[in-house]
Amino acid sequence: MTMAYIRDAYRVPAKRGDRIEYTGDKAGPRLGTIIGTYSAKLKIRLDGETHAGSYHPTWKLRYLNPDGSVAIGGDHG
Repeated sequence: MTMAYIRDAYRVPAKRGDRIEYTGDKAGPRLGTIIGTYSAKLKIRLDGETHAGSYHPTWKLRYLNPDGSVAIGGDHG
């Protein structure tokens, strides 16, 4: 699937290079960068990691504005 498909299907502002906050880690929220797609999921490299993981576009993700404020998102599951 493409990034455009994910934006339309899930109504999220996902774009390659955008910053996110993943809130599903037991240790607390973690920041990361969208690096691509895999099927209908986002490939995100969390800060400090060498490999990217696949994340559902609406599950435990907050999409951040360039200033670090939350653009959209929250805890969806």
